[in-house]
Amino acid sequence: MDTTPTHQQSVDYLKVMQDVLVKESQAIESLSNSLDASMKQAIEVILECEGRVVITGIGKSGIIARKINATMASTGTPSLFLHPSEGLHGDLGMVTKHDVVMAISNSGESEEVINLIPSIKRIGAKMIAIVKNPHSTLAINSDIVLNIGDVQEACPLGLAPTTSTTVTLALGDALAIALLTARRFQPEDFALYHPAGSLGRKLLLTVGSVVKKAVKNPIVYENDSIKEALFHMTAKGMGATTVVNEAGYLVGILTDGDIRRAFAFANGVLEKNVEELCNRNPIMIEESSLAVHALELMEREKVNVLPVINEQKQPVAMLHLHDLMNLGL
Repeated sequence: MDTTPTHQQSVDYLKVMQDVLVKESQAIESLSNSLDASMKQAIEVILECEGRVVITGIGKSGIIARKINATMASTGTPSLFLHPSEGLHGDLGMVTKHDVVMAISNSGESEEVINLIPSIKRIGAKMIAIVKNPHSTLAINSDIVLNIGDVQEACPLGLAPTTSTTVTLALGDALAIALLTARRFQPEDFALYHPAGSLGRKLLLTVGSVVKKAVKNPIVYENDSIKEALFHMTAKGMGATTVVNEAGYLVGILTDGDIRRAFAFANGVLEKNVEELCNRNPIMIEESSLAVHALELMEREKVNVLPVINEQKQPVAMLHLHDLMNLGL
């Protein structure tokens, strides 16, 4: 049957989309207003769990289960996804009596999920069911039942899982965030599980990690001449150099801007000593500091280079603003 709209058929696509969004948002709001003790009980059981939350579901419910698993795993709740069909062929071995199994099925009668129940019971893991039908086989055989309510699918045929999957996903997010809050999960914890992401770089990457391979560490002594310092700065290509005393401790910084300004007011600048022109109160940062703090410092002070020092206040590198910008901080 050809269902392609003809020129005579007028479809208000925006109205259709609006109706879907309204139905799904109303269903989520309805669930929000009907939360009961079973939700709190589910959270407490998961918090007391000595193992992991094993989340399972088939079809569209399986896709939602995977997303809830990903959210929980990244927010401090150890979890994994169990494909029910694979579970029936050996993967149930990943479930222990210390785990909590969260099974998702709109009807509560999905054959693949139902067939897992006897083995899960024998293993001794507790079961949480997320269902639409609280009288279904899955619900009856679970320790805790989370009922999403009698939601009506946004699909006009009432067939394609739409509102039910949206509500289930929202419930999974709510559970994950409630657990996150209960565990006092912090941004640093989140970054620990996302080391390759932008947040991970911001909260984990140290200045020392950025400059550990740096070979540009221009250093001159305070009694060196400006001419010597200028040659050194040019060779390193940093436009600045740290200034140290005889013991090797940082006492200042000299930039090419300092030298240019000196030429405007005096002669014989190149023969002067570095100590006469250098900034004795340099902005610096320790290598143990977070790289994002270095970026904030450089932007606030409007500088392009920043001396990096170790615990002994000795310069170990010269950090350039481009080094941080290239990291996407």
